[in-house]
Amino acid sequence: MQLIIKNLSKTYPNGVKALNDISLTIPQGMFGLLGPNGAGKSTLMRTIATLQDADSGSIMLDDLDVLANKQAIRERLGYLPQDFGLYPRISAEVMLNHIAQMKGVNDKSDRKYLVESLLTKVNLYKDRKKALGTFSGGMRQRFGIAQALAGNPSLIIVDEPTAGLDPSERNRFYNLLSELGENTIVILSTHIVEDVSTLCSRMAIICEGELLMEGKPREGIEAIQGRIYQKTIRKDELEQYRHEYQVISTKLIEGNLSMRVESPEMLDGGFVLANADLEDVYFSHISRKVDPITI
Repeated sequence: MQLIIKNLSKTYPNGVKALNDISLTIPQGMFGLLGPNGAGKSTLMRTIATLQDADSGSIMLDDLDVLANKQAIRERLGYLPQDFGLYPRISAEVMLNHIAQMKGVNDKSDRKYLVESLLTKVNLYKDRKKALGTFSGGMRQRFGIAQALAGNPSLIIVDEPTAGLDPSERNRFYNLLSELGENTIVILSTHIVEDVSTLCSRMAIICEGELLMEGKPREGIEAIQGRIYQKTIRKDELEQYRHEYQVISTKLIEGNLSMRVESPEMLDGGFVLANADLEDVYFSHISRKVDPITI
């Protein structure tokens, strides 16, 4: 099973080109889609989920034309958008039962088992009788994950899923997604590099609607290994270094900046060769389109 996206483009009425000729092949397993806010990730996810139309291009799930057979893909889709609404007075148990029925789980006993198992997976079983309007942000996110999994989907899309989750909830979510990725296509859209590094065997980076990189995370790291240098500087020195070097990221540590620079040539003057990681891959690519220090 694979999802094939070819030459997908979308321009909004205000002139913003959200997707610019995007082509991707997404195999079974966990696939990470990285990009800064406004990169086009949500537009791509919404288009795959049949919630909006593209201007041009095609999307195929095996032999199913996604854009031409919207109802068919919705029956096979689990989708957790970045922002989703809930009926505040309905309990988690009742709402999830309704969603499961909408997704074709018609047998009452099967539906009861599914609802209980999903709420257990996302650590909400003890809260199943509570109204959704009383849920915290993290609980709402976990319920969103549960509803995305109802109906045994073959394609799961999660858009910025770990927002609002505490560390223990995030680990639980990581384990759940890893388990799901063994049998389905799971697309994880995020701007958090750690999520992709932890979970995904393949990934892509998009920025300003353009595809900048596609492949395995380790391949991206290998491509820039030996090109990343680190140096600690004063904050007031940053602009000077930015004029002279390709500064891809900075972190403030005890009042000073830990700066990472990409260079094909060996650097001296206090620079230390650093072990490249996936965050360096991300910043290296998006720095070709936007200023990574100011986004």
